[in-house]
Amino acid sequence: MRKYDSSFLISPEEIREILEIATKAPSSSNMQPWRFLVVTDPELKKKLHPIAFNQQQVLEASAIVIVLGDLEMYSLSDKIYGAAVEAGYMTEEVANNFMANSTKYYTSLPPERLKEIVVFDTGLVAMQIMLTARAKGYDTVPMGGYNRDQVKDLFQISDRYLPTLMLPIGKAAADGHPTTRLSVDDITFFNGL
Repeated sequence: MRKYDSSFLISPEEIREILEIATKAPSSSNMQPWRFLVVTDPELKKKLHPIAFNQQQVLEASAIVIVLGDLEMYSLSDKIYGAAVEAGYMTEEVANNFMANSTKYYTSLPPERLKEIVVFDTGLVAMQIMLTARAKGYDTVPMGGYNRDQVKDLFQISDRYLPTLMLPIGKAAADGHPTTRLSVDDITFFNGL
């Protein structure tokens, strides 16, 4: 959806609820590398508008969720696996092994492979955000068309975080245009190409 009712506002509590539900998405090693920068301030939206190549939904949507990938997500492994121990999902010994192995694995990856993992995982949570918002009666549109370096500059985002996409959320002001999809027969192969 690209046209939004700019007078409609989603409360911060409801945005938090959408994000909380969405974070049930799976991720590599359960590292949950997604971070969310939620923009609701009209003045910040105005600054984002040219950075997003003047796409109107940035101004009109109730909120813009900028999904960031944390390239040092393993640094929270103690919190992640500690919570799993507290919940009774794993023993402390297993959790300690996961923490050590995760840290060793992710810190030894080439930067491009680490980015691939983070982008993949943030794509999973972004789809969850979209589905959750839709279930609550809101509309979204995933945006890859924006200048990532300028977003980092505007919000003083460190190199630890990789902007992956912008996700406007709000109430549609017009019907979306219909699209077509390739047939499953055109894109599916069974047991080989």
